[in-house]
Amino acid sequence: MAIDRARELFGAEHVNVQALSGSPANAAVYFALLKPGDKVLGLKLDHGGHLSHGHPVNFSGILYDFVQYEVDKESGVIDMEKVREIALREKPKMILAGFSAYSRSLDWKRFKEIADEVDAYTFADIAHIAGLIAGKQLESPVPFFDVVTTTTHKTLRGPRGAIILCKAEYAKQIDRAVFPGMQGGPHDNVTAAKAVAFGEALKPEFCEYSKQVILNAQAMADELINRGFEIVSGGTDNHLMVVNLANKGLAGKEAEVVLDRVGISTSRSTIPFDPNPPMNPSGLRLGTPAITTRGMKEGEARKIAGWIADAIASRGNDNELALIKEKVKELCEQFPIPSK
Repeated sequence: MAIDRARELFGAEHVNVQALSGSPANAAVYFALLKPGDKVLGLKLDHGGHLSHGHPVNFSGILYDFVQYEVDKESGVIDMEKVREIALREKPKMILAGFSAYSRSLDWKRFKEIADEVDAYTFADIAHIAGLIAGKQLESPVPFFDVVTTTTHKTLRGPRGAIILCKAEYAKQIDRAVFPGMQGGPHDNVTAAKAVAFGEALKPEFCEYSKQVILNAQAMADELINRGFEIVSGGTDNHLMVVNLANKGLAGKEAEVVLDRVGISTSRSTIPFDPNPPMNPSGLRLGTPAITTRGMKEGEARKIAGWIADAIASRGNDNELALIKEKVKELCEQFPIPSK
């Protein structure tokens, strides 16, 4: 059931639903199609990529020869001509498109054209935007790419886990890479939960949720910009944004801690060309799927953005932070977590 629903949801020729999480799914893809030492082109971590996209401390960067593309320094957007230049120069065996902290849409067709020029596999990691693709708000890489992975617990709103989508010609290699290549027995309880999540995502109301997620993110980004914050790339096309805190006199770790004190959960994040170390980077990553699931819309997103700005401005004032925390609590009580 999980396989059938995932194939229908994404229009995939083949689906493996047993991957335990995003990084193991990515590892299985590398294991299926590459040999250790093969060259892969992926997005640099501090420019929005993921650890499993070739960071030197990660298994991907240790086992495979990664070369990386970046975002443009001025626009904060991936320059596809630069991607092509690197691909033609480096001749990678695989080109990886995907991210964990990038707020713009990706040109899947252009990635495929570049890969075809250098005879490379195409691999898309859509862990963060799979729900928005399933909800028909963002273009899907599935028609263009050889292999696509996604987690099931982010915008897709399912259990902690992952799936691998691929063209039929790679089905046997992918399945063997997952079992017995990477994993032992399947987590059948999680697979059942994935089937439930895919069933929910096939319903029309999931498209409405996905649409509202993006509207909320854009409202939040707009309000933060109005309050003097800099958003990497100037805005968002999806559910997330990365806020550059350089002009606010603090780094991501301090902002994360201050906001946690008032009941707003965020994630410190590197920014492109970040001068600060990864454990205390210059940015903050925000996203709107959770508040959208609770029923909040643009007005609430703007209100939360205002509280983020107020909390950061009042970070040394315990009384002000206590007042903001009370406002956050009141909003949460107005929009309780749905029971089903």
